[in-house]
Amino acid sequence: MLFRHATVVDGTGAPAYRANVRVADGRIAEITTSATSAPDVVDADGLVLAPGFIDMHAHSDLALLAAPDHLAKVAQGVTCEVIGQDGLSYAPVSDVTLASVRQAIAGWNGDPDGFDWTWRTVGGYLDRLDGGIAVNAAYLVPQGTVRLLAMGWDAREPTRAELDRQRDLVATGMREGAVGMSSGLTYVPGTYASDDELVELCRVVAGLGGYHSPHHRSYGAGALDAYAAMVDVSRRSGCPLHLAHATMNFGVNKGRAGELLALLDEAISGGCDITLDTYPYLPGSTTLAALLPSRAAEGGPAAALARLADPASAAHVREVMEVDGSDGCHGVPVEWDTIEISGSRVPGTVGRTVAALAASSGRPPFEVFRELLAADDLGTTILQHVGHEENVRAIMRHPAHTGGSDGLLPLTPGAKPHPRAYGTFPRYLGHYVRDLGVLTLEECVAHLTGRPARRLRLRERGLVRTGYHADLVLFDPATVRDTATFDAPRTVPEGITHVLVNGVPVLHDGRPTGALPGHALRRGRDTTSTP
Repeated sequence: MLFRHATVVDGTGAPAYRANVRVADGRIAEITTSATSAPDVVDADGLVLAPGFIDMHAHSDLALLAAPDHLAKVAQGVTCEVIGQDGLSYAPVSDVTLASVRQAIAGWNGDPDGFDWTWRTVGGYLDRLDGGIAVNAAYLVPQGTVRLLAMGWDAREPTRAELDRQRDLVATGMREGAVGMSSGLTYVPGTYASDDELVELCRVVAGLGGYHSPHHRSYGAGALDAYAAMVDVSRRSGCPLHLAHATMNFGVNKGRAGELLALLDEAISGGCDITLDTYPYLPGSTTLAALLPSRAAEGGPAAALARLADPASAAHVREVMEVDGSDGCHGVPVEWDTIEISGSRVPGTVGRTVAALAASSGRPPFEVFRELLAADDLGTTILQHVGHEENVRAIMRHPAHTGGSDGLLPLTPGAKPHPRAYGTFPRYLGHYVRDLGVLTLEECVAHLTGRPARRLRLRERGLVRTGYHADLVLFDPATVRDTATFDAPRTVPEGITHVLVNGVPVLHDGRPTGALPGHALRRGRDTTSTP
């Protein structure tokens, strides 16, 4: 394939230039201003050719296997996703823990009937991805899943043997191909780990050339302290740090992005290796059960449901959530009018806030919350309207910033997931680059391609450069835009015409091809030993 007269934005941040780019045998074979030819010629005059976008925070762990054509990301120009996020995913597991994990994150991913759950190891999961997916995928060993396998749902310090078991599981997962470790420190059981425990695991990750990507302990009250704690874990362990969905949310943090960036700048100037990702939207998204106090979820999903069914226990949970501020809600007393149901098996709830459901039924919001969790077996998903535009813009300008959708792709019928799953990358290019000028086009493309490729240590990916793997996206900078909305979140963007993964078109003239040229990008085989 030849892209003729393309405006090349190469992923380094350097100024765009005009060239002909030829692809052959899965690689970028030639970049030239001279005449050249190929069997398939694409007239790219007026269009931008860039490296394929890298989604640094994706929740496609199940969607990639259940619907491997993966239109939600292919249509955005994404050619690589980083999965295994927030400390919870499907490997490594045992027969027992797999059942618990499936229930715990069904709200994120669904739990389809008849799905073939044959793997138990990280390597086995990556092998399944190699069976055919539209985009490439890198995997993080999920610390919460590791802790569950080593010591169950207990809220306590590990024994020496249990800590050694966790170290071994992390090391094995990375040797089998994972590129680092994630942690979900407001999700059980990962939240039960102390910072000292994380340091021990991060030392293993650092020794094998990976990085730590924490969903840290608070994005609300105490957010700066939570960020500082993760920086300290990085310092103590020597492990590179990538801050997941690095936002400053809730009313207590309005206008405080500068304080976060100052904290990070000081750490970086002191020698810490830090990057971060964000999505270009204000609301967040998670499961309704995530708002529970971590102590209320001790013992796993069945124990949490039993506590909610007991009036005395439920009364205590309500006090913590509505008065004290639960750790599951980032230390902020829950505001039910900000909690919108985005996915539920309970009819008539999707698109409505908990406060509105309570008002229409004449019940307290907490009772609606409790009944939804019971009826949905903890599988309800939510939008949380707690973000601030000035924080979003300030953080995305930072030179350590990368793009991550944090997109949930649940298989639940009738769900209205956050539109970031379908719109993140064109929203950066259209709304924040073209319309608002928050970033230049060259800067933004570097944030979405070259910079994340460096964090992942990907070999010969992330740039438009001769000899590199042909993961490429062609788009119209004048028309590219997201069309996904909160009312209609599963709509594909406009202005993206061609997407190649490993040299194979997965989007051609704006139409999906159905090709599945992607595979797992494994530490060692597909990465370098240095950033």
